[in-house]
Amino acid sequence: MRQAGRYLPEYRALKAKSSFLEMVRTPELAAEVTLQPLRRFALDAAIIFSDILVIPEALGQGYKFRDEGGIAMEYRLENRAQLDRLNVAGVAERLDYMAQSLALVKRELKGERALLGFGGSPWTLATYMIEGGSSEDFSRIKELFFTDRAFFDALMEKLTAAVIEFFHMQIRAGADAIQIFDSWGGIIAGQDYEAASLRWMRQIIAAMPPGFPVILYAKGCPMQLTDMAFSGAKVLGVDWTVDLGVVRRLVPNNVALQGNLDPVLMNTTPAIVRREATRLLETMRGGSGHIFNLGHGIMPSAKIECMQALVDTVTQWR
Repeated sequence: MRQAGRYLPEYRALKAKSSFLEMVRTPELAAEVTLQPLRRFALDAAIIFSDILVIPEALGQGYKFRDEGGIAMEYRLENRAQLDRLNVAGVAERLDYMAQSLALVKRELKGERALLGFGGSPWTLATYMIEGGSSEDFSRIKELFFTDRAFFDALMEKLTAAVIEFFHMQIRAGADAIQIFDSWGGIIAGQDYEAASLRWMRQIIAAMPPGFPVILYAKGCPMQLTDMAFSGAKVLGVDWTVDLGVVRRLVPNNVALQGNLDPVLMNTTPAIVRREATRLLETMRGGSGHIFNLGHGIMPSAKIECMQALVDTVTQWR
């Protein structure tokens, strides 16, 4: 998952000198943060250090982190004039710093480990843009979906086009797979998930090179996993709230599963991590296509000894 290095002292040392956004926008710093976890642990892949909100920023709606926590957009997207000013053309050029970060990491990996790129789903990006930042109830984006579908669809079309260009840029720069994070997919009523989110992710996946692996992660959407399995994604990321063994029986075998250890376990003890990781591995024994991962991003409070116990448990399991 993303934020892979936030619990590391070397990450905190770097962040003491540079802000999060400075690290995202500076290829050498982003590459360094990406590689830090791989220097400590026997991980199979590097996940490029970035942020999903670079897309709204590249379209013309910047963002920052609030002092009290959460995200604040430069403005709230409220009318057609603001929507029309969002500029899809040239998104890849404006985000070239991420292409440079990927290229730096690709050289360092020397083909020995995979390199993953990522981006937010159009729905999840739209929640921040319409709400004006982080939200507790997401009332504005849901009201827009129900009351002005033309505006909503026009926004989603722009975001979909921008994400497609963004992903193609990452692939050219060396990404071996792409992860789509629909982090706020779970706030949508189940019967509306297709129209609000999944249809746009289908378009993105269909626009990728034939056979290119896409990992689709939607938090809080257990009832939509079967539909997501037919999105064209090669892998479904699954959050920690569902039994992965049950999902394996529901989802076709040609779709791999990624997940789904509860991230909070990384704040406990190595013994607990070993026990719960082993239980998850045993649940998937005999199944095909499992990428062991957390069910969401690792927390800054995670303990290094718990991470080491997790890696040892997974790599030594037979």
